[in-house]
Amino acid sequence: MAKVAPHIRLRIRESGVGHIRFETRTPRDRWIEAGLEALAAGGPDAVRVEALAKRLGVTKGGFYGFFADRNALLTAMLDTWERESTDEVLERIERKGGDPKTRITRAGVMTFSSHRLLPIDLAIRDWARRDPEVAGRLRRVDGQRMDLLRQLIGTFCDDPEEVEARSVLAFCLLIGEHFLAADHGDHTRSQVLRRAGDIILDRHPDDSR
Repeated sequence: MAKVAPHIRLRIRESGVGHIRFETRTPRDRWIEAGLEALAAGGPDAVRVEALAKRLGVTKGGFYGFFADRNALLTAMLDTWERESTDEVLERIERKGGDPKTRITRAGVMTFSSHRLLPIDLAIRDWARRDPEVAGRLRRVDGQRMDLLRQLIGTFCDDPEEVEARSVLAFCLLIGEHFLAADHGDHTRSQVLRRAGDIILDRHPDDSR
């Protein structure tokens, strides 16, 4: 039996008694995924069509069946990151439920402790320093994240200025700790982060364990 190329996924669908139809699933999402992995590992300059084709085990010509050019792929990658970082995170935390403080913690874990989203997010932040369009996209995503923090923190804090301050502190804690190289004496990084979260969210230490 002939082997199926690794970038092609097959679905088996019964179309009647004794009849099976095989349908190919578009590999467009594989190009996007490979692009995001390259971005996370080496920044936007690492997203090269020839290198991605080699990684996927396909010809470079197949790329142009799905994207007009490299810029179209970069846009699709940013679309995917934005959707996963906002709509999908919101959907998951709503589905899992919990009180506002639990939902804030869960959103942070999904976004900034994830092996998938975190390296992409950090790469996009670096990219945004050099590309105004990417900076605009990042501003929109961060704006939605801040809106969520304001909404949830506002459920247990009445002062608008304090809500804004706590939201900024929470966001900076989640992002900044990935750039912090300091030690913490007799405490571990996770212990310090947990206590910082307790202070920002006005949470008793026992509640975060």
